[in-house]
Amino acid sequence: MAYVPGVALLAALVAGCSSGSGAHDSGADGKPGSPTVTAAPGKYRTLPESCRAVPRSTLKDLLPGAADLSEEQQEKVYAGTPAVTYDNDRKVGCRWKSEAPDASRNLSIDFERVVSYDPSVSDDDRAREVFTKQQDTALPELAGSGPGSASPGSPSASASTPSTTPSADGDDGADQGDDGGGAVDDLRPRLLDGLGDAAFLDDALARAGSTAQNRTVSVVFRTSNVIVTVRYTEQPALATEVPDSKELQEKAQALARQLSETLSA
Repeated sequence: MAYVPGVALLAALVAGCSSGSGAHDSGADGKPGSPTVTAAPGKYRTLPESCRAVPRSTLKDLLPGAADLSEEQQEKVYAGTPAVTYDNDRKVGCRWKSEAPDASRNLSIDFERVVSYDPSVSDDDRAREVFTKQQDTALPELAGSGPGSASPGSPSASASTPSTTPSADGDDGADQGDDGGGAVDDLRPRLLDGLGDAAFLDDALARAGSTAQNRTVSVVFRTSNVIVTVRYTEQPALATEVPDSKELQEKAQALARQLSETLSA
């Protein structure tokens, strides 16, 4: 008669150990019942079709040489050439080029959707890191600057050094003023306000081959977890001519703002 209670007692002890073991396992992280922290995903899950992202009217303005071509050749120029990519949901781009008697123009746009694989880091935060690295690489003199810490008119942004190569007469075309001695346009590489969540502009003058000079204006901006890059290049036919910074910058910025509006729509 005493054996049966012993079996019951043994069963109770085994059950108690099993229950205790389960409770210990559930609290193995030291925070029993605490929720898992997962950062919010980015705003954008897809990217636009890059070669259709620029309106035909804008392409006509940016690629003036195409207007003199046959209708068939114009269609080919305006259609653009897609950039090679292996994931259209992560990175896409398009390239356009036109030739004119006085100069050639090249235009490219790239969209990159940044995804964070760390559940504790949001896509937006990861995109901010990627953008900041690009900005610091392009404008090292502004390293550490960002929205709220510098603006195009602030001393730290205005003091940036043009990433240009001066022409033979000493005028690199990066800083141009008006005819009446008024305010001088700051055309140096700088941060931009009012474009996406953050933006910067770079302006580089280089030589193609032994004589010809080409100028490339790059506008890069971030909207949530998407980074957009616009590059606009002009190469004059004559080696003595220097591409106009102001015109290229104005047109590159105008296109970047169009793309920003398209993303936000």
